[in-house]
Amino acid sequence: MPPLSGPWPADALPLLAHPTEQAPNGWRLSVWLATADDMHVGGWWMRYRLEGDLTALALPAPALCGPADGLWRHTCLEAFVQEGDGPTYREFNFSPSGQWAVYRFSGERQRVQADAAPTQGPILHTEPTAHSLTLQAWLPPALLPARTGAVGLSAVIETRDGALSHWALHHPRADRPDFHHSAGWTHHPTLPHALNHSPPA
Repeated sequence: MPPLSGPWPADALPLLAHPTEQAPNGWRLSVWLATADDMHVGGWWMRYRLEGDLTALALPAPALCGPADGLWRHTCLEAFVQEGDGPTYREFNFSPSGQWAVYRFSGERQRVQADAAPTQGPILHTEPTAHSLTLQAWLPPALLPARTGAVGLSAVIETRDGALSHWALHHPRADRPDFHHSAGWTHHPTLPHALNHSPPA
């Protein structure tokens, strides 16, 4: 998957660790979200970038690209996309291992159990270094709602001692992280639901 040919939005969306958790000093996590229309492929591009001294960062082992459950138990980048202005939404999990997950919900934490794995999933590209972790994800149009409402951007970050920190645009609960709480979905993109095209080569 090549990088986005056009520029990413100038302003990154910063994610913050939950106040009850101690994230490593100096770590910064940002997200960019753009439409892929300019490459005539449709869908969305998402770019997550964690920066700092990442010697303590734990990454899952590389795996065969494809759907998998439980990715949030380790380092995992996430997005929650509301369908219009209703209670239904979709959850996307992107693992640096190359695995991903897509879930639909009819209401808060009410997963649509009859969902089959999508025939075309996200395409991921991960670049880890000693001072940064960059994950790009392309979401094909078929995975996106016909009309997008609010978007929640979040991440679970694991350190080598097994500790997890939970990052989000906004944490609506002071006592614990809750990515499914719609009050935490504070981004309202003006991205179209693009036409269904093939992914980039």
